[in-house]
Amino acid sequence: MDKIMRYSFVVGLLIVCILQFALSSNASTLSNEMLAWGFRRGENHKQATLDVASEKVIKEFDGISMGNENSNKVYLTFDCGYEAGYTEAILDALAENNVKASFFITAHYLNTASDIVKRMIEEGHIVGNHTVNHKCLPDISDEEIRKEVMNLHNSVYEKFGYEMTYFRPPKGEFSERVISVVKDLGYTTVMWSSAYDDWDKEKQGREEYGKKKIVDNMHNGCVLLLHATSSDNSKILSDVIKDIKNMGYEFKNIDEFER
Repeated sequence: MDKIMRYSFVVGLLIVCILQFALSSNASTLSNEMLAWGFRRGENHKQATLDVASEKVIKEFDGISMGNENSNKVYLTFDCGYEAGYTEAILDALAENNVKASFFITAHYLNTASDIVKRMIEEGHIVGNHTVNHKCLPDISDEEIRKEVMNLHNSVYEKFGYEMTYFRPPKGEFSERVISVVKDLGYTTVMWSSAYDDWDKEKQGREEYGKKKIVDNMHNGCVLLLHATSSDNSKILSDVIKDIKNMGYEFKNIDEFER
């Protein structure tokens, strides 16, 4: 019996080693050319035009960037690098309008605003992985990428019993190699088809500008990126949601994404 157990252990260990080698070999053959996500806004609520090279990689690895052009479904996402004091107002606006969103957090956000992350989860929003340190991932090794993703993954699971499955690359910078490594970890990469310069803390106090940028560029299948660090977003979100609904769009979370 002992021999059988030892044999099973050795075989299991061998299988793990083979799988790790296969994953490493696969990633090493992929391009590490830096890709920076971009899009060109459509006119009259037509879908955006996405960067061809970047979109090809996202599609190749079953990622999300823009939904079905014939569907009125739209998807609201937020990046949360740090807590600036506005996310609770954003959550209030979402609750008021019965809309679920996705929040991509870093380790800094988790460590300094875990009560807000807990609220996100309890209120039915998706919490996504924006890495531990918000590094440029094409600049680091496969193993470092895994640590950036899985260390945050494990921390969220330990705190809340919540399993993250969606990933957004820091700064929208990635490569074929990066997305392959992340997919092998069980993650779906989520990009976007509409955004504006709301991340800049020096460019706040432009509420009408923000409303116009968001509403004028809404389109079928829109994946909207907003930043929870924006005071403007916290003030305009409720009105923006109402306007978008009145235009005939329906908010869905990315777990209901229509390709």
